Amino acid sequence: MSNTTKTPRIAFIKARWHADIVDRAHEGFLAEAAKLLPGATVDAYDVPGAFEMPLLAKKLAQSGGYDAVVAAALVVDGGIYRHDFVAAAVVNGLMQAQMETGVPVFSVSLTPHNFQPVEALITFYRDHFVKKGAEAAEAVRQVLALQLPA
Repeated sequence: MSNTTKTPRIAFIKARWHADIVDRAHEGFLAEAAKLLPGATVDAYDVPGAFEMPLLAKKLAQSGGYDAVVAAALVVDGGIYRHDFVAAAVVNGLMQAQMETGVPVFSVSLTPHNFQPVEALITFYRDHFVKKGAEAAEAVRQVLALQLPA
């Protein structure tokens, strides 16, 4: 699929860990995309966690059916393992997917230092993910507008 397509088709991958927060990025993306990318098709895909996003992003990009792929996750320190290596693996994997396929891949994958499941932080991150989803829609718009050759 070409990025000169008048109405782009975008895949949006959502990790299910902390889905109540992550889903807000999808909502923010859809609301902003409706304004910035009128008529765009956005297909949502759920994966168990952030670690599963890069492979799906690569497969979706390779399919030829998408102009862009967006992946959203909240990676927190679970106390058993270090969340920073998971976050690094995810972001590196998403970068590799776009470099190998030529389809832009965008990350709304956040790794807070001190997340605790308390109402104040949950509310903060829900609101923050709406903003980050909207910012991802703007980034998609900008990159697709570049009209780069395949």
